[in-house]
Amino acid sequence: MNLYATKKTAAEGMLDIALFLANITHMKTVIEQGAGYRYYAAVLTLISFSLALQIVAGVLIIIIGRRDLNNSTLQRRLDYLNNVTTIIVFITTVLNCFISTFGMQRTGYFPWLMMRIH
Repeated sequence: MNLYATKKTAAEGMLDIALFLANITHMKTVIEQGAGYRYYAAVLTLISFSLALQIVAGVLIIIIGRRDLNNSTLQRRLDYLNNVTTIIVFITTVLNCFISTFGMQRTGYFPWLMMRIH
């Protein structure tokens, strides 16, 4: 059971890192587009909140991964922390769905591609 929990926690941490890097890239793109971007403030706020939640989830994942699940005195606390982490990851996922619905503004860097889309 402990090996499964450790692998699950490690995999969750790796996915959290990938999403964190994607959010950083998305934030960079929004900042480069500037305040003229239609949803500039909303997207920056949502991405910032998502990054904060990801940091909290990452810290909780590290705490859970470093504790011994076989220790019966810690099992209840670790189960609670695991549930909290799962809820935070779920909220982060939903939040990133909202972020992606705002989309990105066309930059005009690839005019030949935009001509084919229309």
